[in-house]
Amino acid sequence: MIIAFDFDGTLADTYSCIEEAFKRALERRYRWLPGKALWAKILAKIELQFERPSFGKHKKKGKPPFFLRTKFFETWFEERAKLTKPIDDSPELLKKLKEEGHTVISFSAEDFIDGMKVRRLKEMGIYDLFDDVIVFGRELTIDEAFKLVREKYGDDIFIWVDDKPWRFIGHGDENTEYVWYYFPFTAKFVEKNRERLALIPHLHVVRDLWSIFDVIERVKQERSV
Repeated sequence: MIIAFDFDGTLADTYSCIEEAFKRALERRYRWLPGKALWAKILAKIELQFERPSFGKHKKKGKPPFFLRTKFFETWFEERAKLTKPIDDSPELLKKLKEEGHTVISFSAEDFIDGMKVRRLKEMGIYDLFDDVIVFGRELTIDEAFKLVREKYGDDIFIWVDDKPWRFIGHGDENTEYVWYYFPFTAKFVEKNRERLALIPHLHVVRDLWSIFDVIERVKQERSV
């Protein structure tokens, strides 16, 4: 099987450190600025608005606004990467999946800064644990990224694990199984729109990443793989 993982909020908790990362970035870039703690709090609230979902909408390609592609935000991402913590011992999970013969892919959206997602995967030490790293949002749409997976790895069952299930809607194919990893921060958006989950076929919900092995066994039985 092909097992594809999102990064932020799925393999790693990159949210609880957002404010502290802004504070550190301000200290590095703007030592003269008073009230850095307050500015960090304000910037964190603004950043979290970008995480709000677009249910059922096609995620297109495109660059973020220029003010998000600055050295300051690059510094912020660097500090965020340093503060990032793996969820549910995810590095060991990836190793175990590969040991069992699965194709393991990083399948996530690009950050504001070109190439930053790859840099953050390397900072966490998991980049080399993937068979492939596919990033959408800048050069590829979600659909184009999914098509690339199919071109590379064929029509094997594709298990897509993400804490943002709104990405699932309208994407994938008949051989796709969707796994919503219930991460508290992003889950609150889903709880307000839970009826939209009915739009996702073959949906599984897990609160522990290691439950992915239960999903794999269930899919094997249901599809007689």
